[in-house]
Amino acid sequence: MFGYGSLPAEEAGIECRLHDHGLGWDVAMDNREVVPGYKVYVDPQTGIRPAVEVAYLSITPEPGASVEGVVFPVSDARLEELDRRERNYVRHDVTDLVDADLGGRVWAYVGSLAGRLRLARGRRRGTAVVSRGYVEKVDVPTDLPVRTLLRRDVGP
Repeated sequence: MFGYGSLPAEEAGIECRLHDHGLGWDVAMDNREVVPGYKVYVDPQTGIRPAVEVAYLSITPEPGASVEGVVFPVSDARLEELDRRERNYVRHDVTDLVDADLGGRVWAYVGSLAGRLRLARGRRRGTAVVSRGYVEKVDVPTDLPVRTLLRRDVGP
């Protein structure tokens, strides 16, 4: 798996570069919706779930660009877990685009159309934000408002 954004902080791997892709604030979840087995964000002062789209980093095909990240091994079971977790993304084969040879297939998560549309809607409405904890973890500048939010996992 090629990890970027918050994923390299969670997984040990080999540093590498993904070619012909750019990195940006391209996807979002709708915090108004409660999806079983996913997450929501609440205001730490009030405990209320704000009506916002919470943005995340994503890669997109971009000839000539590259993204730094890590490549790490995953089992079939771990891959299934990541597919469930990365709901705003679609898994793509990027084996030929990374500069590390692990002797096998390399996957990366690219922003889904639905995730990109949610962010576009939030930008139009002025309700797209980035969680302060996430932006501090990934250390990538954003043009979106940064808001202190607490993540709450939602049960099945």
